[in-house]
Amino acid sequence: QVHLVESGGGLVQAGGSLRLSCAASGRAVSYFPMGWFRQAPGKEREFVAGISWSGDTTYYADSVAGRFTISRDNAKNTVYLQMNSLKPEDTAVYACAADTTFYGTGTKSRREYAYWGQGTQVTVSS
Repeated sequence: QVHLVESGGGLVQAGGSLRLSCAASGRAVSYFPMGWFRQAPGKEREFVAGISWSGDTTYYADSVAGRFTISRDNAKNTVYLQMNSLKPEDTAVYACAADTTFYGTGTKSRREYAYWGQGTQVTVSS
């Protein structure tokens, strides 16, 4: 079983920055790819960023590429999402997820992620 807890959300003005954290607990979590997803009101959950188990491979949605950076510290079982140059359209609940493929590189497909956190609200004002 894997348990995920996000933190770091809040209210920020457009152009500002936030760093989200996802603390993971459970067996072998450091061997799993991880991802960040977001869901805005009235919209489907969408992929934001993903990272391989080792951290060597990262990938992003086109809408956030160049502004967001995903990273992980396996010694701390924590995944981060640094968000810069935030826009009002980034407003959403952000959730981290674990893909339970050992030594995997990850995927953009939410169907492949078995464990999810509760999410943290990010609100960007104009």
